[in-house]
Amino acid sequence: MNPALLEINGLAKRHGDVAVFAHVNLRVAAGECVAIIGESGVGKSTLLNCIAGLETVQAGQVRLNGTDVITLTPTAQALLRRKQLGFVFQAFHVLPHLSVAANVALPLLLQHRPDPQRVQVMLDAVGLGDVGGRLPATLSGGQLQRVAIARALVHRPPLILADEPTGNLDAASAERVLDLLLAQVRQQGAACVLVTHSARAAAQADRLLRLTANGLRAE
Repeated sequence: MNPALLEINGLAKRHGDVAVFAHVNLRVAAGECVAIIGESGVGKSTLLNCIAGLETVQAGQVRLNGTDVITLTPTAQALLRRKQLGFVFQAFHVLPHLSVAANVALPLLLQHRPDPQRVQVMLDAVGLGDVGGRLPATLSGGQLQRVAIARALVHRPPLILADEPTGNLDAASAERVLDLLLAQVRQQGAACVLVTHSARAAAQADRLLRLTANGLRAE
């Protein structure tokens, strides 16, 4: 197996007095895609947020390329996300005042390496090559999901966190997006943690794990 790009040890999360999950351990190698399933409300999206340093945890380690994300300052976490993470949010989180192309270009601009050609390649890859100049308000939910996916992959991040990336897509678009995600993982040596309710999406992953209150277990 390739070296571990992401290592999670003993991760525990609480909301006030309510335990969300505990004892989460996970190792994801470069070039590997891991799918996580579980009941609604079990904390799958929360787990992705914790991996990204977007939520605090009560115990455990999240090591990305050897760096413990949990112990970094908020500023350092933001810089790490900017360079090393591609996050596909379930709620899209596109910026409404920016064009589609500008939304996709944002990760590159934040790293001071603009690349309009790369942006166009990604828009073409998700089937949105002709809408780069439009505003997000003019797009459907499925199109916005594809914008979010193009944005997450445009800077070739080593770790991709994808929260229901095909949830708003028709079957043909979902297959196209899955192919794109897996190509990023397998051809460029990225790692992917994919939260999904889609049996087809889960079947494309290298491993399938179920999240419960007591951790992750293989399916």
